[in-house]
Amino acid sequence: MKNNIFKLSIAALVALSAAQFTPTFAESFNITTAKGEVSIAQVPQKIAAFDVAVIDNLDAVGVKPAGILNGLYVDYLDHVSASGAAKLGTFFEPDFEALNALAPDMIIVATRSAKYLEEMAKIAPAIDLTSEWKGFMQASIDAFKQTAKLVGKTAEADVLVAKLEASADKLRGIVKDKGKTLIIMTNGPKISAFGSGSRFGWVHDDLGIVPAIDDVEAVTHGEAVTHEFVLNANPDWLIVVDRSAAIGQDGSAKATLDNELIAKTTAWQKGQVIYVNSATWYISGNGIQAMQASIDELTTAYSK
Repeated sequence: MKNNIFKLSIAALVALSAAQFTPTFAESFNITTAKGEVSIAQVPQKIAAFDVAVIDNLDAVGVKPAGILNGLYVDYLDHVSASGAAKLGTFFEPDFEALNALAPDMIIVATRSAKYLEEMAKIAPAIDLTSEWKGFMQASIDAFKQTAKLVGKTAEADVLVAKLEASADKLRGIVKDKGKTLIIMTNGPKISAFGSGSRFGWVHDDLGIVPAIDDVEAVTHGEAVTHEFVLNANPDWLIVVDRSAAIGQDGSAKATLDNELIAKTTAWQKGQVIYVNSATWYISGNGIQAMQASIDELTTAYSK
């Protein structure tokens, strides 16, 4: 009898040990990508990220990519560049040899790198997390949430989204009676304007900042305009993105706008010209950290 009890006890211990040390495998789950619903077998542990906003989103929830772009341009992600992650080429010229050598279990493309989705999918599972300009803020939040779901960080993401939405609400209240704003981007001596529905149109569409003009063509690099155009629009506020500075070249926006016609605008005369962090706006603008930084930047400027 005692021998049987002993045998049963041993069997129970073995069963308990098996329960404690046998790995459990989570069920697969779906995430929404730019190409539709995708089934994910398990949370990826070795991610290759080919978009700065995607890297922004991963970093925001504490996930370190195993492979990244050669250059990220935005200084708030310098620690990611210096993290030892494999360098996998550029937006437009991925290093497929380095990607093969890395052997990731997930590849993420978006926006500039999205066209390489099919080619990268031959190496490892790949998804496209591009978010559209239309409904920019919500689309970007949705892409962030899907990124967080992919890496099992939904609780962390919810906190950051709540903070972003509260900041946006605060800014809407601040700008309510501040007049009209024109968004322009300089590229050397050239000037482009952006309005609702454009690359930077979320400033108007999502943040309640009234546009100085209504009929700007919504194209990638804005509608080419002249100094006379800016004067005729005569904005109360001028938001300036310097593309040269954004891509690591010498900035020239202030020199380009140092013109007697611009000097006649209400924005210039009242000192209401906002030179934003161009790399954040132009390179990683739809990342959760980039959006938060941009809203904080505008809140400070419009509160003066």
